[in-house]
Amino acid sequence: MPRISAATIGEHRAQTRDRILQAVSRLSRVQGIDAISMTDVAGEAGITRTVLYNYFPDKAALLLAFTERVTQYFIDGYERELPDGASPADRLRAFVRLQLAGLVAHPHPGAADLSAALGPDAYQRLAEHVAPMQRILADILESGVATGDFRVLDVPATARMILAVIGAERVPLISGEVTVERACDLVSDFVLRALAS
Repeated sequence: MPRISAATIGEHRAQTRDRILQAVSRLSRVQGIDAISMTDVAGEAGITRTVLYNYFPDKAALLLAFTERVTQYFIDGYERELPDGASPADRLRAFVRLQLAGLVAHPHPGAADLSAALGPDAYQRLAEHVAPMQRILADILESGVATGDFRVLDVPATARMILAVIGAERVPLISGEVTVERACDLVSDFVLRALAS
C-alpha cells in the first residue's frame, strides 16, 4: 500500500481511519464480517496491528464504526435516489432496494449471530447506530397512513416486521440464489400487500 501523505496529523489520521474502514468493506464481501479478524483488517489496510489498535481497541469498536459509515451511506443514497414528491409506496420500494443492495455490498451475519459475537453491550450500541434507518422507515409508514395508502396499527412493530422480511433475503442474496432486483420485487410486493388499506 502507498504511504499516506497528508498536510496535518489530523488529515493523516482521517486517511488512515478511512483505509481501515475500506479494508473492512472489502473483507466483508469476501469472508463476511463475522469471520474478519483484526489481523485480516490490518493486513488489508496495509498497516500494523499496533496501528489498527490505536484507532479501534477491539473488533466491536471497529464494527460499530463500520456500521455507522454504512448507515450514513444508506441515508445519503436514499436521499439521493428518492425523487421529490415520491409516493409512500415508491419511498418504501426505494428503502427496500437500498437495504437489499446493502446486504450484498456489506455481507454480515444476522442479528442473533452478531449479538453472540459482540456481546449484549456492543450489540446494543450497534442497534443504536442503525436507528436512523428505522426512523426513515417509520416516517415512510406514517406518511402512508396519512395519505390513506397504508393501514398500520403499530408503526414501530410494523417497521421491525418489514426489516425482518428484508433480512430474510440475506442468505439467498449473499449466496447468489436471488438478485437484488428480484428480492426487491418479492419483498416490496409482499410488504405493500400487507400494508394495503
